[in-house]
Amino acid sequence: MLAPTRRQREILDFITNYIESHGARPSYQLIARQMGVRSRAGIARIVTDLEAQGHLERRWVNGHFTIALAQDQITPASGEVIQWLDTPVDDEYPEDRKPFALPEFMLGGREIREMRAFRVTDDALAEDGISAFDIALIELRSHARDGDIIAATLKKERAVLRKYYRAGAQVELCASDEGGEIIRLAADRVDILGIFRGLLRPAL
Repeated sequence: MLAPTRRQREILDFITNYIESHGARPSYQLIARQMGVRSRAGIARIVTDLEAQGHLERRWVNGHFTIALAQDQITPASGEVIQWLDTPVDDEYPEDRKPFALPEFMLGGREIREMRAFRVTDDALAEDGISAFDIALIELRSHARDGDIIAATLKKERAVLRKYYRAGAQVELCASDEGGEIIRLAADRVDILGIFRGLLRPAL
């Protein structure tokens, strides 16, 4: 593995620290702003160089590149590999279903066996900072309290991430904005899969 230049090291350190502190990858635009660079193309060239040196990995996912630390740059605790949440609906992202290493601090003291990853399918919770294509960290649960953000399947046909409220014999699954969609279904038509506990965001 080649040693990075001073500028490359600055960017690599920023990416590493950002992932460790935010649990998500920074975008090229964010890196450029942090480094005082106007062009994202310049950052892209440096990221390409770091990839060639073996420090970073780039993957083409859903129409854009994401960046990640090379596997030999990650030192998760033994067993800190998270599986994907099983849903009875067709998987829209079969290429992303491989288990992946998760930093221990992202677990919040929970056991990895109690956690699953879930690809967010829409922008219903955008006002809560959760967007389509994000990866939600879900604690496996079959029950929820009012106001919890849950992963659930609806009538065994659709998987969603929504705010949960019980309304008598019905369940209301709400978007984050007041004028957003409210899904109302009989409680037995909603299968709660787990509670939202954290977020990972692919870099653009």
